[in-house]
Amino acid sequence: MSGLKQVCVSNGSGLKHSNGYVKEVTRCNPVLLEYSSSIRGVLAYLLARVCPEKSMIPIGHGDASSFKCFRTPINVEDAIIESTRSCKYNGYAPSYGLLETRGAVAEYVSSGLPYKLTSNDVYLTVGCSQAIQVCMQVLATKGSNILLPRPGFPVYETACGYSGIEIRFYDLIPENNWEVDLDQVEALADDKTVAMVIINPSNPCGAVFSYEHLLQIAKTAGHLGIPIVSDEVYAHMVFGGIKFEPMAKFASITPVITLGGISKRWLIPGWRFGWLVACDPHGILKQGKIQEGVEMLMNITPGPTTIVQAAVPSILRDTSQEFFEQTLHLLETAADICYNRIQKINSLWCHSRPKGSMFIMVKINISALKDIKDDMEFASALVMEESVVVLPGSTLGMKNWIRISFGAPSATLEEAWDRIESFCHKHSNTI
Repeated sequence: MSGLKQVCVSNGSGLKHSNGYVKEVTRCNPVLLEYSSSIRGVLAYLLARVCPEKSMIPIGHGDASSFKCFRTPINVEDAIIESTRSCKYNGYAPSYGLLETRGAVAEYVSSGLPYKLTSNDVYLTVGCSQAIQVCMQVLATKGSNILLPRPGFPVYETACGYSGIEIRFYDLIPENNWEVDLDQVEALADDKTVAMVIINPSNPCGAVFSYEHLLQIAKTAGHLGIPIVSDEVYAHMVFGGIKFEPMAKFASITPVITLGGISKRWLIPGWRFGWLVACDPHGILKQGKIQEGVEMLMNITPGPTTIVQAAVPSILRDTSQEFFEQTLHLLETAADICYNRIQKINSLWCHSRPKGSMFIMVKINISALKDIKDDMEFASALVMEESVVVLPGSTLGMKNWIRISFGAPSATLEEAWDRIESFCHKHSNTI
């Protein structure tokens, strides 16, 4: 056995083996380093720089549940307690999820559609983020490209990078309520384009696409012969007299893969429950073996916790409309506070009042500020001086913008805006 013993000595850049050869140190996958920027990473960087003299106000993240006024209803808590105490759901769930739960999600997503989905169209995932990752992996054919919105959600970019899909960004037009630049979509697509991603209601813009605009998106994608991946994790979280329209209404024009979950509408992002739904009345995704690919991936990846899966049918069925209306009232009031306060600050600009989700994109007039050269410096200086955490827009593909989450109590937002206004005044180059 002693003859098998190997000795390695570090020489600074590698390991020198006892038999004379030098082996380089094992290194990280370079793709991971290439896509190292993330919302969580940037927010962690900012949180480490909070001013100790002032209470911290976190309005850079998308988790309203951290505030007491945004609490999930009692029926949701009761559902998870009941599924836990039943002792029926301590084992592994089937790869695609519990059949009853898949059926409940199918019924929920089918609401308002001209056709009915079934449990066979639904795959349960660990939050909407896993649904994104599964979707991008399945679509990643050799040499393929995908159309992503800018600004958008960085998880898509990372998932595409890991899967080897070329990313082509199309713009959302801020002056036009953040609608899709469809002419640009037409110009970007080619025979290697595998899909177009939309996020509606929008993270990070707070926009909600109209029926007419969604129809035009569907017609454009249909003309190009590509499916639409519709991220609807903020589905139904709309206000101001706006109606949410699911992209799947137009699946007869082009196939739609709907991604969603209970994280946002039910204010339980930590439960990590999402779904991927194939909305494909003509069976085009099956012809391309897209669903077969999803099923192969689901067989080798972990699914959401079984007790959460078991609670979902009750959660979807029994949550009162009163709870949803109360949440939307809080969000609408908060959105109005943000939009109105922005109008009073010369160095900030917002093109439109949010109509959904819990975010607003704010443009920084860098030329109006001294000692601030970009959005990252703005966010860093703001947190160090005022303990207000916002997300730099460059993380989302929009340099010299910031994303603010208004999923917070009104009093907290007023205090945050008092500090932001003071900060901008202090750094104004006109003083």
